[in-house]
Amino acid sequence: MNRNLALNLARVTEAAALSAGKFQGKGDKNGADKAAVDAMRRMFDAIEIDGVVVIGEGEIDEAPMLYIGEHIGSDSKGYDKVDISVDPIDGTTSIAEGKSNAIAVLAVSPRGTMLNAPDVYMEKIACGPRAKGCINLDDSVSDNVKRVAEALGKNVSEVTVAVLDRPRHDNIIKEIRDLGARIKKVSDGDILTAIEACFEESGVDMIIGIGGAPEGVIAAAALKCLGGDFQGRLHPTDEAQRERCKALHSDIKKIYYIDDLVKGNEVIFSATGVTTGEILDGVKYYEGDIATTESLVLRLPSGTIRRIKSTHKLLQKPDYAK
Repeated sequence: MNRNLALNLARVTEAAALSAGKFQGKGDKNGADKAAVDAMRRMFDAIEIDGVVVIGEGEIDEAPMLYIGEHIGSDSKGYDKVDISVDPIDGTTSIAEGKSNAIAVLAVSPRGTMLNAPDVYMEKIACGPRAKGCINLDDSVSDNVKRVAEALGKNVSEVTVAVLDRPRHDNIIKEIRDLGARIKKVSDGDILTAIEACFEESGVDMIIGIGGAPEGVIAAAALKCLGGDFQGRLHPTDEAQRERCKALHSDIKKIYYIDDLVKGNEVIFSATGVTTGEILDGVKYYEGDIATTESLVLRLPSGTIRRIKSTHKLLQKPDYAK
């Protein structure tokens, strides 16, 4: 893939964040999501790309924009043929309630290399580069935490495990506490939480639990760029979810390793903060229609990690919807 594509993709997530950030704390998560989707659509139309959405807002009859299977860009000009996984906002509830860690996020890889994951739940476990190869979704929580602790040169009591704060994780939380490890409960946004395991300053060493499968694929793309590790297994909870798995011929018994979720060695990942979190600052608006954003842009095969702080003169952006 063209290495210059990374900066253009950052413009896509920046546009989504700038539009959605206006909804912070207003209690309107659907409005925030629509604003982000519309902004991404406008920016994608300006990028030289031949893409297919493999993870998006839903099927064509459920979402007017960025639906699964949608073609983005042009197939007639020799542009890179790519898979696109997009979550216009990971953490819409966080935006609506004025909480932290909401991001606009996407990942891109060559055509046919990214898993078209059904919109169902997924069992997940992830860690950073230093513990790569030490996790196994089939093993107990305790065994995984102990191996990660050993790989990091820590006592078990010093390991922090991030877990989504949901009733379904009560048993996982109890096992972690009984083991003596630390817990970070996360209200929303498990893509960014998985990424945190690759940054020591976040204080997160690993994640365990059940979240969305589409978010799992996007997180795996980021962790692959960062040298981390990820495993997932589809976890449909009702007949509708099981039917989605059947429609995509997905194996609900299989453990999907990071190289199953994102094949090959070419990936671009971009995330822009909407609300401030441990890794990214959120959008800030200033007098005179000025705004600032912070983005995390990752790329393989180079392994480059870019943090992009941008100042935007909104009145000079013809595609910006106030």
